[in-house]
Amino acid sequence: MELTKFGHACVRLEKDGSVLVIDPGAFSEESALDGAQAVLITHEHFDHVEPERLRRAAAANPALEIWTCEGVAATLTDVPAKIQTVRDGDAFSAAGFAVKTVGEWHAPNHPDMPIVQNVGFLVDEEVFYPGDALTPPGVEVPTLLVPANAPWMKAPEMVAYLREVRPARAFSTHDGLLNDLGLGLVDRWLEIEADKQGADIRRLKPGESVTLP
Repeated sequence: MELTKFGHACVRLEKDGSVLVIDPGAFSEESALDGAQAVLITHEHFDHVEPERLRRAAAANPALEIWTCEGVAATLTDVPAKIQTVRDGDAFSAAGFAVKTVGEWHAPNHPDMPIVQNVGFLVDEEVFYPGDALTPPGVEVPTLLVPANAPWMKAPEMVAYLREVRPARAFSTHDGLLNDLGLGLVDRWLEIEADKQGADIRRLKPGESVTLP
């Protein structure tokens, strides 16, 4: 399986000619959706889902499948794709990938903002993407996509999550609000944790790919 990081919170997984994209929001490159057979969307915030892009992707591929929570599905009624709703504990197949959903809610954000639905995705028992939450996956996770920066989190929470999950590999996501100074700080924190855990923990730059077992 090949994992490619796109801007902010979007990743693309490819294997055996199939393409699965997670959270292609407004801060990521639209090219992430090129050739995608399926899309997973964790929650309704614009940095994770952009309906117009999905409409164009569905027009290019009428067989496109979108898997997401009820809150997101309600905003995608104009997208001509097969939209399927999932919740915590569901299991399904998307573009040849075996997917399980974990979690129900976004992390608390601004005190005046309602907490929205958020489902994490465990793909092929290999990659866990929690969305905008630090949800314990409940199983051993070889590859963790760990949020690095957000209004709803602090850097020590990222480190605590890495220590709780203890993956063999972790790549940071959710970094579109950071300038070069902030990204440098994230790199340093991840480097320290990689040394402490003896694991491959680092930030992938947009467009960078890794091959997973």
